Amino acid sequence: MRDSGVNAVPVCRSGRAGPRRGAGLGALALLLALSALVAGCNSDGTLVGSASPSTAADDALSAGGSGSAGGSGSALKLLATLPVRAEDNSPKYQRDKFGTPWSDVDHNHCDTRNDILHRDLTSTTIRKSDNCTVLTGELRDPYTTRIIRFDRSRNASAVQIDHVVPLADAWRTGALDWTDAQRLQFANDPENLLAVDGPTNIRKSDQDASEWLPPSPGAQCAYVARQIGLKSRYHLWVIAAEAAAMRTVLQKCPTQPALALTAPN
Repeated sequence: MRDSGVNAVPVCRSGRAGPRRGAGLGALALLLALSALVAGCNSDGTLVGSASPSTAADDALSAGGSGSAGGSGSALKLLATLPVRAEDNSPKYQRDKFGTPWSDVDHNHCDTRNDILHRDLTSTTIRKSDNCTVLTGELRDPYTTRIIRFDRSRNASAVQIDHVVPLADAWRTGALDWTDAQRLQFANDPENLLAVDGPTNIRKSDQDASEWLPPSPGAQCAYVARQIGLKSRYHLWVIAAEAAAMRTVLQKCPTQPALALTAPN
């Protein structure tokens, strides 16, 4: 199950400070896109986002990692380059091996969860005391295409942050051999993170593509392509059933680019 935790000066700002370290050009593009989400203040000083309900999700889904391995080309072709091996879960996966959940790894005074909420939600209001915490907003869920109205005070877990390649899956396919710093980077890589419908995220848990795919058929090609791009970038492998399931999905969309997601139908 994916983690869903949340947590200066009261002024409006045009964007987030500083690119995420080690995340590459794709991550920088995602962070720069945040500037489009903040437009002004309410009369009480609460910040208000301005993007339309469908735009933020589309932007997050379409951002690719052209500067990194797996950032361009056919996902189907890239899949053929991934090693196929059995899972390795010894020692067993533990969440704390990937660092404190939602750390402020880019030192912009805002944790990763709120960075992603800023990026993926629209019509947001922000807590003025910390200029970070997203209080309300609207999400076009990339997995179901549903519009979710997020209100942190009523139900913070209605929107959760999904690791597209789950941390436990990464652990079982190579990350157990990484350094602590590499695992922390992976857990907070914006290109491996999407704001999604909470119940859908819980149902996904740590399952790979042979066990779970987005409920919306129009989202499946892009989802699998992103997983392949990330596994290529981080030198992770796939298990045989996972590779077969990915191939089946991508045969319906053989020109789908690796890593770059498109808006679901």
